[in-house]
Amino acid sequence: MAEAPESPVGERRRDAAATRRRLLDAARDLFAERGYEGATVREIAERAGANQALLFRYFGSKQGLLTEVVAQGGLEQFRATAPEELFETALRSMLTSSAAGTADRSLEVYLRSIGRGDDASGTLRELGERYQRALAELSGAKDGALRADLAMAWLLGIGLMRTVVAREPLASADPDTVCRLVVDTLDHLWSDADREAP
Repeated sequence: MAEAPESPVGERRRDAAATRRRLLDAARDLFAERGYEGATVREIAERAGANQALLFRYFGSKQGLLTEVVAQGGLEQFRATAPEELFETALRSMLTSSAAGTADRSLEVYLRSIGRGDDASGTLRELGERYQRALAELSGAKDGALRADLAMAWLLGIGLMRTVVAREPLASADPDTVCRLVVDTLDHLWSDADREAP
């Protein structure tokens, strides 16, 4: 028995889902390349091959689009990763996601978009706070929050130097080498918790 052809409503739903995905992908890449302020709604729609009106229909605003980009990247990664693997996963993701078309560019989006004083930075601050709380619990030290902030500052500094400033030799360094050097050193931050000063 032959299957019934796809209804026009089903086709529209599939097209809407594909258009929504293209808008998210285009926004992710443009936010990662230029930051929240530097990427315009017009450019995002053009890169996605869609109408600006659809962007507003699906996401409500540019801030809504950024929220979804961050949620699909950083927050999804956060939820899917064990706390003890969180730092290395975020670092490795950032080190290997410099090119357009990669699935997770959330740290690049974060680096280029934080500090704008609007709804966008609120969304990104929430992501940073979730990471900070998870990392703070790793040490078990009284100053766990400080240790987590130091780890986050190092991660963001590496991201800034590699993806935004493109400083050599870090910009072209092998991700495995960078991960090994950073994670081996960072282990002291967590393992020295029992030798805190009185």
